[in-house]
Amino acid sequence: MKISAMSKVNLGLDVIKRREDGYHEVRMIMQTLELCDELYIEERDDDQIVISCNNETLECDKSNLIYRAADLIMNEAGIKKGLDIRLVKNIPIAAGMAGGSTDAAATLVAINTLFSLNMSVEKLKEIGVKIGADVPYCIEGGTQLSEGIGEILSPLKSAPKCFVVVAKPHIGVSTKYVYENLHVDTIKRHPDIDGMLDGIDKGDIKLIASKMENILENVTETKYPVISMIKKTLKDAGALNSLMSGSGPTVFALFEDEAVAKEALDKVMATGEVAFGCVTGFSDKTCIIEQL
Repeated sequence: MKISAMSKVNLGLDVIKRREDGYHEVRMIMQTLELCDELYIEERDDDQIVISCNNETLECDKSNLIYRAADLIMNEAGIKKGLDIRLVKNIPIAAGMAGGSTDAAATLVAINTLFSLNMSVEKLKEIGVKIGADVPYCIEGGTQLSEGIGEILSPLKSAPKCFVVVAKPHIGVSTKYVYENLHVDTIKRHPDIDGMLDGIDKGDIKLIASKMENILENVTETKYPVISMIKKTLKDAGALNSLMSGSGPTVFALFEDEAVAKEALDKVMATGEVAFGCVTGFSDKTCIIEQL
């Protein structure tokens, strides 16, 4: 079978506090994008899990989240068969777009279907959270409020359709560095997540865009000025608003008009500061299966 694994952005991201266990308590609005990876999965004659990828920079060994997901669910279900999993990587790597998490989620959903395991979504999410905090969200997708350390999910009305420009700069950003240098107690302005929820409830893309904020930009924009430059370029080119997704470094921007979005993408690519760029849109789904 083939399964499409959708990327995500954070329309709003707030960190409430750092917990005693070292984790950060968050309040985020998660949104699936149509930009996706593609996984092709079939059974093998032996009991090996073999992963291949079109991107040679990605490790395809037991450290890969696809392998971990397959190993976990097959052990849980007592399956002693092997798998060939071919990954076509379209989502940029280490970009704050849940590329690894969505691949793991898609693997869980695909294996559940392939072997007719009939595991519930809740059971898949229970397995997924062992892999990463974003995996349960990626199993469901759509527009959701995420709380706790990211594992408490509340589905929302679908966000209104729009055109989304995605622009990842050449730099890499360490999520660990960003959170270690985020001093929540010194930050006076927090993202208006409730205002964002109101915009989603009203189906008002302009209100949603006006409430787009990411508290982690307090760290990343200081250390990596290129993020601010990309945001400004996209806003100057007609975006309703522009924001860094997750811990970065990817920037995205919302547009009401496709032609304007495409022109904005051309302008930001012309800066020479962007390694990957595309025009995509919001999606209601996260894992789309096709039997081959």
